[in-house]
Amino acid sequence: MIILGEDSQRMKDKDAQGHNISAARAVAEAVRSTLGPKGMDKMLVSSMGDVTVTNDGVTILQEMDIDNPTASMIVEVAETQEDEAGDGTTTAVALAGELLKNAEDLLEQDIHPTAVIKGFHLASEKAREEIDDLATRVEPDDEELLRKVAETSMTGKGAELNKELLANLIVDAVNGVTVEADDGSHVVDLEYINIETQTGRSAGESELLNGAVIDKDPVHDDMPTDLEDARVLLTNEPIELDETDVDAELQLDSPDQLQAFLDSEEEQLRAKVDAIADSGADVVFCQKGIDDMAQHYLAKKGILAVRRTKKSDIKFLKEVTGASVVSDLDDIDATALGTADISRDDADELFYVEGDDAHGVTLLLRGSTEHVVDELERGIGDALDVVATTVSDGRVLAGGGAIEVELAKRLRDYADGVEGREQLAVEAFADSLELIPRVLADNSGLDAIDTLVDLRAAHADGQEHAGLDVFTGDVVDTYEAGVVEPAHAKEQALSSATEAANLVLKIDDIIAAGDLSTEGEEDEGGAPGGMGGGMGGMGGMGGMM
Repeated sequence: MIILGEDSQRMKDKDAQGHNISAARAVAEAVRSTLGPKGMDKMLVSSMGDVTVTNDGVTILQEMDIDNPTASMIVEVAETQEDEAGDGTTTAVALAGELLKNAEDLLEQDIHPTAVIKGFHLASEKAREEIDDLATRVEPDDEELLRKVAETSMTGKGAELNKELLANLIVDAVNGVTVEADDGSHVVDLEYINIETQTGRSAGESELLNGAVIDKDPVHDDMPTDLEDARVLLTNEPIELDETDVDAELQLDSPDQLQAFLDSEEEQLRAKVDAIADSGADVVFCQKGIDDMAQHYLAKKGILAVRRTKKSDIKFLKEVTGASVVSDLDDIDATALGTADISRDDADELFYVEGDDAHGVTLLLRGSTEHVVDELERGIGDALDVVATTVSDGRVLAGGGAIEVELAKRLRDYADGVEGREQLAVEAFADSLELIPRVLADNSGLDAIDTLVDLRAAHADGQEHAGLDVFTGDVVDTYEAGVVEPAHAKEQALSSATEAANLVLKIDDIIAAGDLSTEGEEDEGGAPGGMGGGMGGMGGMGGMM
């Protein structure tokens, strides 16, 4: 009996498992070399020729041309890690790949996938319990420790050279948008932290503003550009003449009629400007256009006006100034106006909109080139997320591979009490965790085996914070050395990696319709196109690398 179509392709049992594990491991190995302070960067070139240079795990995976369903599942691990914890994407993906590698060894010993899945689940639950036990509590006002968290996150990224300055800016920014909830917990509103970038200057000239930065010019040269306690009007209505919905023709019998028509248009614009002036506004940020005549009248009245302000900037200015967005200029309520100090940086052509009570801060990041400032922005974004997570969660861990080696040690002890073949899976999970210190050593030019032996010995002596100093190659107390990571990010990495690995292991049959292929009818060897988008094969991975 024929059930599948002629072009359909199918893999079953060990072939399917081997195929999926190979695809997942290929993704993990693609980003492993970026892990740690001495991790290398990747250059990603899009089909349009756009170049991205980064060692940010989720950026690399999102930019890669991945044509394999299993590999795409591993990419989702990175995206979930980024959304939930803000950092640790490379760790999560590398762990998922290592779990599958060790699971493959167990499958070859005829251990059923269900036993492996159950063992991995037990190990993951136990590991997260141990993380909570090992974590150090941190208070939201412990700025020194928060700076260490930020510096650890930035080390090895584009922000590293000026990490002390930037760490201070990050902690101040997070503190500026942190509020205490009724239950005593702390909530960080990261949406009120805006990041603006400027090229042409060094990263050391980056700054934090208690307000907004608007990359626009005044619409008229005679307008003031520096104002204190300015009344700010935000509007999404154009300061222009209303246009008719249909085409209209005017028949004029004399020049006087033409002049009367022009005077009428001018009077409409004057009325709009008078309404703005009568409201008491000193500054207008308009989301749409401003007529040339209106610009002239606004300048005569000493009102600063900026047109074509981005919708996102208008939304942020609303929080900074306390203003409401006005949609009808003919009926402006003075209570809709906000207050802020306005200043102009002519060198960078930026407006600074600041206020003592501004509910919003802006990190103005500077870099020498576009590629530098883009990578700086990615590094700062990750650091903001981990500091915010630390403030909200209140727990930190020693970095440098210390937590992974300690968890591996404790999981091996735990495995002794696990019955059945699941015990082997728990031990395999422990072995997988030690991938992190091994990769850190590899990426630093150190001997991974010697490093792991030294770390195991230190932890066997009770040194829970013993980790790798990648700069000296020594085993040190990484917590005291200032290498600190948020506990929540580590828990999320373990959870995401385990769930992804278990999902892949549970698949024993792959059925793909032939018309899903994206590789063409046949490749050069005459075989079906790499199993294309349906199965991906390793041919599908070829388009990714």
